[in-house]
Amino acid sequence: MFRHWSHTAAKLIRSHLSASFHWKPHHESKLTRPHLVVRISRLLLLHRFNSLPKLSLPFSDELVSDVLHNLRLEPDACLVFFKIALKQQHYKPNFKPYCMIVHILCKARIFGEARFYLNELVEVSKHGKCSIRVVWDELVSVFKEFKFSPTVFDMILKVYAEKGSVKNALYVFDNMGKCGRVPSLKSCNSFLSNLVKKDEHVTALRIYDQMIRIGIVPDVFTCAIIVNAYCKSDRVGKAVEYMKEMENLGFELNAVTYNSLINGYVSRGDVQSAKQVLNLMSERGVEKNAVTYTLLIKGYCKQFEMNEAENLLLEMKEKSLVADECTYGVLIDGYCQRGIMDVAIRIQNEMLKLGLRMNLFICNSLINGYCKVGQIEEAESIFMRMVDWGLKPDSYSFNTLVNGYCRGGRTSEAFKLCDELNIEGAEPTIVTYNTLLKGLFCEGAFDDALHLWRLMLKRGVHPNEVGYCTLLDGLLKMGNLEDASKLWKDITGRGFRSTIAFNTMLNGLCKMGKMVEAEEVFDKMMESGCSPDGITYRTLIDGYCKAGDVGKAFKVKDMMERDAISPSIEMYNSLITGLFKCGKLSGVTSLLAEMTRRGLDLNIITFSSLIAGWCEEGMLDKVYRTYYYMTEKGFPLNIRTCCTMISSLYRLGRIDEASLLLYKVVDNILPNCRWHEKFYNTNGVPLDIQNIADSIDKDFKGWFFPNNIMYNIAISGLCKSGRLDDAWRGFSDLLTRGFVPDNFTYCTLIHGFSIAGDVNKAFDLRGEMLKKGVAPNIATYNALINGLCKSGNLDRARRLFHKLHLKGLSPNVITYNTLISGYCKIGSTGEAIKLKDRMVEDGIAPSGVTYSTLIHGLCKEGDTRKSLELLKEMINAGVDPFLTQHQGSIDARLIPIIVDHFKEQDIMHWQVGRSQKSKVDCFHVITTSCCAIHGYCSNMFPGLDQVFQKYLGWYWSMLHCKEDELAVIYFSCLKTQVFGLASNRSWKQGFLEVESSFLKRLYDGFPSELHLGASTFPECL
Repeated sequence: MFRHWSHTAAKLIRSHLSASFHWKPHHESKLTRPHLVVRISRLLLLHRFNSLPKLSLPFSDELVSDVLHNLRLEPDACLVFFKIALKQQHYKPNFKPYCMIVHILCKARIFGEARFYLNELVEVSKHGKCSIRVVWDELVSVFKEFKFSPTVFDMILKVYAEKGSVKNALYVFDNMGKCGRVPSLKSCNSFLSNLVKKDEHVTALRIYDQMIRIGIVPDVFTCAIIVNAYCKSDRVGKAVEYMKEMENLGFELNAVTYNSLINGYVSRGDVQSAKQVLNLMSERGVEKNAVTYTLLIKGYCKQFEMNEAENLLLEMKEKSLVADECTYGVLIDGYCQRGIMDVAIRIQNEMLKLGLRMNLFICNSLINGYCKVGQIEEAESIFMRMVDWGLKPDSYSFNTLVNGYCRGGRTSEAFKLCDELNIEGAEPTIVTYNTLLKGLFCEGAFDDALHLWRLMLKRGVHPNEVGYCTLLDGLLKMGNLEDASKLWKDITGRGFRSTIAFNTMLNGLCKMGKMVEAEEVFDKMMESGCSPDGITYRTLIDGYCKAGDVGKAFKVKDMMERDAISPSIEMYNSLITGLFKCGKLSGVTSLLAEMTRRGLDLNIITFSSLIAGWCEEGMLDKVYRTYYYMTEKGFPLNIRTCCTMISSLYRLGRIDEASLLLYKVVDNILPNCRWHEKFYNTNGVPLDIQNIADSIDKDFKGWFFPNNIMYNIAISGLCKSGRLDDAWRGFSDLLTRGFVPDNFTYCTLIHGFSIAGDVNKAFDLRGEMLKKGVAPNIATYNALINGLCKSGNLDRARRLFHKLHLKGLSPNVITYNTLISGYCKIGSTGEAIKLKDRMVEDGIAPSGVTYSTLIHGLCKEGDTRKSLELLKEMINAGVDPFLTQHQGSIDARLIPIIVDHFKEQDIMHWQVGRSQKSKVDCFHVITTSCCAIHGYCSNMFPGLDQVFQKYLGWYWSMLHCKEDELAVIYFSCLKTQVFGLASNRSWKQGFLEVESSFLKRLYDGFPSELHLGASTFPECL
């Protein structure tokens, strides 16, 4: 019918073509559509294109389709009419007229216009919510009716591919064969290339297989795309096989293909293999270009081999290859990633001298680099200069600077930057919110972080997995396990069950010491089919090590190896720390040997852990050997290791050596002090310590941390070593240089002045804090209360204590202990006990210091009954007496209670030891109890040696009646502990005298097969 109508319309056109025909605009509304089509067609055929816009034509999809159908063999006329139709205010064509015009234009080989309207067709169908099936069916229908070339199918495949519409492109590719059309190689290459760009590597390889099956012969461009697809899917070996296969088929692969292979190796961090590909290109006569070298430079930068990267740049120049902004950008970014900003700027200046221009990537790299090293002002400068370079900051620029502000604790400035982003008409992205959220949590501004989260939801920004994990991590850092658990249920309920989500929850629980809960989360992770990675196992191992359960940590390590995940250096570092914590020093040596067998190089954290461990054990010879080995390996001394050594030397009573190292640190932080020259004489200092001190001068510049931290370390060191005047002079000098003191700075000085008895100066500093907007925390007020107590001003200390809640602060155990100690010293134990009771009411558990202070105060007053009650309460509460640090004396009537406390534990262990013949348990009993009693005597009450004597006497009587091998083992352990702990020389002599009779009795009582020679029996013990 449509064809009959078309034939009639054509006859009408021919009959009236030569006739003069005049009409007025209002006539069109009275014409039927066939007559209107004829008249429009006549005007178009006569090229009277200017007349059509003057007519009041009732445009519709039907009218436009009829005219296009009528003039399908007149492409110019069709194109003019279609453009007129597009300009109408009250009419917009749907997909059908578009399908007709693209066929007509392709038939006439007007491919530029055809491609343009194909893009329009895709947009129209998307806005009209037409599926690809509907559009495709219409294109096929027009093709069959017009009997034109199927070129349009090939073109729309390419359009969908370029737009990244993979699903629609696949539909076209799969259905072209039904129309008898095979996609052209050019369209296929475009499709494959765009698939790879969208990381649809598997799909690209599947499409390639289909191409080969339907007889499409690939070219070198296809080969390059497929090699790229294999490499980007981390199948570099398969890419190499494919290249060999293509070369055997006679293909001469180009530089693009080899560059794709180099990029594959670089992505895997295998720079040596990438270098071999470079040599292979030379063998095959393939010309290396700037891209080749840029990729290799990128590889060396990723490995932090910056010298090699710069050598490649020089090689490029020698080969007359022009390095562009991309090459220089990669090198600059490499230095920025390492925080070596002076060299990055040198490379930038070199680039600019060559006439090259800054680009967005280089600017963002510099901003990121400066933010990493805490030089926010320099990052701001780059950000501001981007306008001068004709560049507009993108979301990455903003987010990087926001992250820099947050990492530097300057979240208020981060929010101001976000306001600028809003002014410029760009909304903060989810990345921006995630960065701000993380910054607030890192600052400890938990309430602000939660407020930001609610604001983000209110603004309609949907959190992604990173956002949820950031919030979860923040709640766990707050110690808010209840809300964290609720959020965790919400996260898993929303389908976020990735390894990252599970690792976040595990990390929080492990850091809180909640290993039972962590095990439950790990079990759920396995049940859900989410595979644990190296971070998962490392987190669990670290958690168990910190909890002192090294056995379970090693079990997790075994599980990790069964899953074919290679142990990392970080995992070994955790295990080393755990072994030191448990006192299993032999395990440390075994672990280091295992690391060597696996080819793992010790890093600075390993050396720091070893030095910290040996320091804790007091094995300074091992400390020095580890230090020398560390420096031989090229690792400089860092601030953490230096502080560990200083602390250990002070603890071991080697004050001069510790002070030398401390003064060296202070001199480097505050050069005007020159403490080392003023107060220290290096005569007689061991050579090892002198060498370490000299290395501080050499390595100090490499200690990357914000200036505030350096200055706080110096001020704290001066205060702790009693050099308060120098600390104050250094502080005053720093203020003139623009130093902004923080809470830690003020708290350190306030504590120093309080201890020195200068309470007025301490309060003046508190006033200065408030003026500068630095809110004092509970540690600050504890220092002030302590100063008031030491100066005998208990009433003022008590008033300050009662005002804490008005300042939004709650007293902690230190606050209560300070006041209790103050009252006990002036004999007001009644007030002290009231404070202890209030402490319990406030939900704060009294510590060993609390009890020992009160007991000591009561004993001084002669109130033995209350002392006994408190001691019993202390033991029942599970507070170990030997953990206390207060000095004093005690009533002799308390001795039996202390001894009985340890005897109860020992009898239990003795029974276990006898039933299991456990040497380990025997040693545990002696070690625990002897150390406990001796620690209790020496730390809390000097002169109370009778406690230790009484305990040993009881133990002696128990051993005397146990004539078996287990008794010998116990005796051996006891001897070891007595000689290790007893300070009284007469004890040792008395022990040796009694030992001979005891051993003789045991020896005579043993069966003949157990008899040992007199000379060997003591060694056996």
